[in-house]
Amino acid sequence: MEQHHHHDGSPARLLVPAIVVALGVAAAGWLIGSGFTAGRAGDRYVSVKGVAEREVDADIAFWPLRFVAADDDLGAVQQRLTRDTGLVMEFLERAGVPAEQVSVQGLEVTDQNANPYRSGEVGSRFIVAKTLMVRSDDPPRIRAASQRVGELVDAGVVLSSQGGPSQGPTYLFTRLNDHKPAMIAEATAAAREAATQFAADSGSRLGGIRTANQGVFVVLARDRTPGVSEENQLEKTLRVVSTVEYLLE
Repeated sequence: MEQHHHHDGSPARLLVPAIVVALGVAAAGWLIGSGFTAGRAGDRYVSVKGVAEREVDADIAFWPLRFVAADDDLGAVQQRLTRDTGLVMEFLERAGVPAEQVSVQGLEVTDQNANPYRSGEVGSRFIVAKTLMVRSDDPPRIRAASQRVGELVDAGVVLSSQGGPSQGPTYLFTRLNDHKPAMIAEATAAAREAATQFAADSGSRLGGIRTANQGVFVVLARDRTPGVSEENQLEKTLRVVSTVEYLLE
């Protein structure tokens, strides 16, 4: 699928978090150095994890609308498809989705007579499927539209995905860089708090950082509903787990 850059994702905008992270790494490097100098005699350390989570909403929605027409006469199929395309576009316009957010993604034509493996009687000779792709930066509007998709079925449009029933929209969260620096700081602070508590409980004093691992950012479904993937949910949870080792003095 073609990558689309959000207007917030210009190189100039992305540079700031990158610099913040780079400074963080440089500071961690300096702390590792000073930590080893102070604690070379006894290499006792504690490894702790710090978690940071944010609730975020998807900022881009993709919605493929695939509809099918079948007939023995190819001309009749094409007429039906033209009618259905008009109905889909009218439906999207009523739902507040502008035409410029809709593009033709594909057209598949199947001639059943050309299938050497067919056995017995087939229904219609020609089956034509057309896919319109909606790409929107207003995911709540797309979710609202997808909940009204019965209107198209009532109008006689046969919606389907390749494997079976029509698939719903996909919701993506792309603004990770807006949250990265603050969440790394939050996770690191949580790790230090846990290490400080451990040092106090064990009668030690917290030294410098021995190693630090920022961890991987993951996007999870906010509601962990069985059978519903993160991409099908508008609301998401952004999480990072940082692992930090502190020397104990």
